[in-house]
Amino acid sequence: MKPSKNAVAGRRDRRIFTAEFKAEAVRMVAERRSAGATLTQLGRELDVRPDQLRAWARAAQRAPGAGAGLPGESVEQEVRRLRRENAVLRQEQAFAKKVAVYFANESR
Repeated sequence: MKPSKNAVAGRRDRRIFTAEFKAEAVRMVAERRSAGATLTQLGRELDVRPDQLRAWARAAQRAPGAGAGLPGESVEQEVRRLRRENAVLRQEQAFAKKVAVYFANESR
């Protein structure tokens, strides 16, 4: 990361995280914490401070409809997002099948 003109040594520029990133991080926190991982470990993996992860997790718990999609997302938006995500996953799966067939034929 290139330091800005006003950056102090050892400090980063302010980063902005997408709602999707935050939601995925909160999901990972919930999953991995039950498996015994610490917030410090997760923070290192995601390159986010542990206190920031904790704040996102608390905000997600307080949000109405917690666990029902991204923060501030209506049901219709969630359905559209999930349909798009589903379409991408289907394309990736089809591609993986084609690659597997190709390499299976190559090894013969």
